[in-house]
Amino acid sequence: MEVKTPREFFEKVMPEKFDSNKAVGIDCVVQMNLSGENGCNWIIIIKNQKIEIKEGTHESPTLTIKMKDIDYVSMANGKLSGERAFMTGKLKFKGSLAMALKLKGLGIL
Repeated sequence: MEVKTPREFFEKVMPEKFDSNKAVGIDCVVQMNLSGENGCNWIIIIKNQKIEIKEGTHESPTLTIKMKDIDYVSMANGKLSGERAFMTGKLKFKGSLAMALKLKGLGIL
């Protein structure tokens, strides 16, 4: 299923796609700041092998990701890799690279 907006991905696809077995030992708060027509701020909390996704802004996230909405949708649909997005400046993040790589393994990036 191809998603059309980040909201569709965060509300419908990500909760179903989340594999708790791959989240062993991950305890983080991710702030997703997506700009553009369908942009929005999202908080993704991964703790105790569970995921919580909600709209909003967190005061002190472990990792902050900034992207345009259309680039994130391309990434969610597998048309743009996280590495390519980062190398071309489409994905900017603040925080631990190791954590970003763990999130890639979970299908968030």
